[in-house]
Amino acid sequence: MTTSLSMPRLSIIIVTHNSTADIDTCLGSLVQHPPSTDHEIVVVDNGSTDGTTATIRSRWHGVRVIDAGANLGFARANNVGIQQTFGSLILLLNPDTSVPPGSLDTLVAALDARPDAAVAGPRLVGADGRVELSFGRTLSPLAELRQKFLVGHSRRTGPIAAYVESITRKAREVDWVSGACLLVRRGDAEAVGLMDERFFMYAEDVDFCASIRARGRRVLFYPAAEVIHLRGRSRATAAKATERAYRRSQLAFYEKHHPGWVPWLRWYLKVRGRLPDNSTSDG
Repeated sequence: MTTSLSMPRLSIIIVTHNSTADIDTCLGSLVQHPPSTDHEIVVVDNGSTDGTTATIRSRWHGVRVIDAGANLGFARANNVGIQQTFGSLILLLNPDTSVPPGSLDTLVAALDARPDAAVAGPRLVGADGRVELSFGRTLSPLAELRQKFLVGHSRRTGPIAAYVESITRKAREVDWVSGACLLVRRGDAEAVGLMDERFFMYAEDVDFCASIRARGRRVLFYPAAEVIHLRGRSRATAAKATERAYRRSQLAFYEKHHPGWVPWLRWYLKVRGRLPDNSTSDG
C-alpha cells in the first residue's frame, strides 16, 4: 500500500457484509503481495453484525473503513467508496477473493494498453482451480439460457466444461465482466453516473458495463490476470434472500433494458413461485 503523500493511482474498493470468514484472506493477499501501482484499499461495510469492521481495524491498520450504517446494497455501497476515493483507476473487489501476486499489475497494464477500453476483468477461478464463467453477453432471455447452460456444465467434466475452459483462456472484448473483480477508469465510471442503485445485489455489473459500452467504450476480459473467487458462500448461507435479491435485480434489468419482456418474465416467475415481494433489501 502506498505510504507517500501523493494521490494513489489505484483505489481498491471492497464492499463487506458479515464478511469475517473471508476478509482476512482477501486483505492479506493485497497487503502481503501488493500491486506495484500506487494504491489505497478502502472497505465499505454494509452494516455487518459479525464484527467485520472490528476485525479489519484491529488487524489491517493501513486499510480505511467506511461504515455505511446499514445494508445499502452492492451498487450503492460501491458508489460510496468511489465517491470517497480519488484514484484514476478503480478496482471493485469482492471480499471473498484472493489476489495472487502480479495479477492486479497485469490487469492494470492490460487497461493501459487499450485507451479505447474503460473496463477490464480477470479470469476468476475457485479455490479448487475450476474456472468461473465471469463474462458474457448482456442479459436477455437467450443470453441467460446460454449462460446458465455453460455455468452448469463448467462445474462438471466433459466437452462443455472443456469449452468453457478454452474460452476463458483467451483475451477478448465482451459485453460485461464480473463485479467480483472489475477494474474501471474513474472518468468512465463518473461519465455514466456510477452504478445504478436500483440494483441491490446482482446484475449491477452487467448494467454498469452496458452503460459504459453505450458511450462507445470497450470492456475487456483479460485471463492473463487471474483472481481466486470463493463463489457461492453467500448463496449457501442465505439462499432464500439471495434468490429474492437476484430476481429483483433481474426484473429491474429487464424493466430498464428490455421492457417488452417484463410481463413475460413476471408471469414465468409467478408460475415458478419465484416472483419476489416488493421489499427493496435483504439485510
